[in-house]
Amino acid sequence: MTGTALADLSSEIDVSIRDCSPARRARMLAQIAACFLSHSDRLSLEQLGVFDDVMLRLASRVDLGALSELSTVLADVIPVPHKTIRRLAYHENPAVAGPVLMRSTALSDADLIEITNNRGQQHLIAISKRAQLGEAVTEAILRHAGKDAKRLLAKNPGARFNGQGYACLLAATERDEVIAESLGLRPDVPADALQSLLARTTEAVRARLLKGSPPAARERVRAALDAVPISAGAKTPAQNHAEAHAAVVALNKTGKLNDSTVNRFAIRREYPNVIAALVLLSGATIDIIAPLMDEESGGGLIIACRASRLNWQTTLAVLNNRRVAPLSKEQLDQAREVFEMLLVSSAQYTIRFEPPSLPGDKSASNGQVAAAAGRR
Repeated sequence: MTGTALADLSSEIDVSIRDCSPARRARMLAQIAACFLSHSDRLSLEQLGVFDDVMLRLASRVDLGALSELSTVLADVIPVPHKTIRRLAYHENPAVAGPVLMRSTALSDADLIEITNNRGQQHLIAISKRAQLGEAVTEAILRHAGKDAKRLLAKNPGARFNGQGYACLLAATERDEVIAESLGLRPDVPADALQSLLARTTEAVRARLLKGSPPAARERVRAALDAVPISAGAKTPAQNHAEAHAAVVALNKTGKLNDSTVNRFAIRREYPNVIAALVLLSGATIDIIAPLMDEESGGGLIIACRASRLNWQTTLAVLNNRRVAPLSKEQLDQAREVFEMLLVSSAQYTIRFEPPSLPGDKSASNGQVAAAAGRR
């Protein structure tokens, strides 16, 4: 189709727009868009401009459904009909603006920032899903973003943040564990921001980051945790244990320190409560039980849980909800076999008088588990 023919078509469309029905306009727009797509790689700048003008004029006279379809069709197209794309992106209806906001490369950072400042949360959500977002854009989004947009930004690997952006996300982590986990998993988060995150987030988030992260991310989290200073108002391990001990003693006196309670402690990753419960139920000391929570093999915990007369499901919850890497299915199957072989009396004797070695000596720990299982 030549430039002259397109110009003639443009004049005819001006007349048709005034006279035809909305349905006819929508069909015309769809046909023009289809023609543009089929010839886009061969268009001159003049022809591209004519297509852009025609689609722009038609877009001003069709319903939302037709505009939404046009936005979807043009979102990934190259070369780009710039005026039409910008009209769609700035549209107040998110169903129309969304596709081009998410995917079109024709929109500049200035466009995205202006739309962010003048449109609602659904527009911000669409922009937050873009494959690449610069620091200026993410900062603008975070000034207006609700929960969903912040979560998407924190999880988006192509989003980049400046100091102000990280500060905003860190503030959000105090109320939103999803954002905290996403931010903790980002490889580009600065070390000081990661330390700040880990200092203010919950023990449950820390545990999930250590348990579910890829190896490289897990090492970064461990290093950041080691560097987190203990605040003046933070409770010491001894204070945490004293409170947990008092709580489990009270539960025990009322007959409520049972499998269900310990299972709940484990799932919530309330480590002081899990430790205090195992100390009370097994008859071992805290110096024996506490290190077992960080033992990679889990062998010592199997003995402690059996000595505490806990069932396998509770033991499994304790094993699965620790700061260390999770056990494999094969390891868990073997652990269950050992657990079921253990006599309660043998486990109690072992945990009190021949306790498992401290974490780090995996072979010694496993050997002691086997010895406990064979003791009759």
